[in-house]
Amino acid sequence: MRFLIDAQLPPALARWLVSRGHEAEHVFDRELTSADDRTIWRDAENTESILVTKDEDFALIKAIESKGPTVVWIRLGNTRRQELLRWFERMFPAVVTAIERGDSLIEVS
Repeated sequence: MRFLIDAQLPPALARWLVSRGHEAEHVFDRELTSADDRTIWRDAENTESILVTKDEDFALIKAIESKGPTVVWIRLGNTRRQELLRWFERMFPAVVTAIERGDSLIEVS
């Protein structure tokens, strides 16, 4: 699977995904840190990446538009990087199951 990690999440999440055999980049890696939501959306769509974000705007876009990237919407409050990675590791099997099932908006809380 290929992932694009949004700016509100740490680049370490992309590295974590890569260490588990996935392709992943952070918006910083793609020089999209200050890009608007539509630019990030199009980049994820063009690269066939699953967009992982904490930004509700992407969930709203996905709820309106059937086309575009799969969105994994992280609903976790502010937390330290290590805590986020441990939490994501616990949640990731359910995320993969939802992606494989064809869900296009996956809310993770």
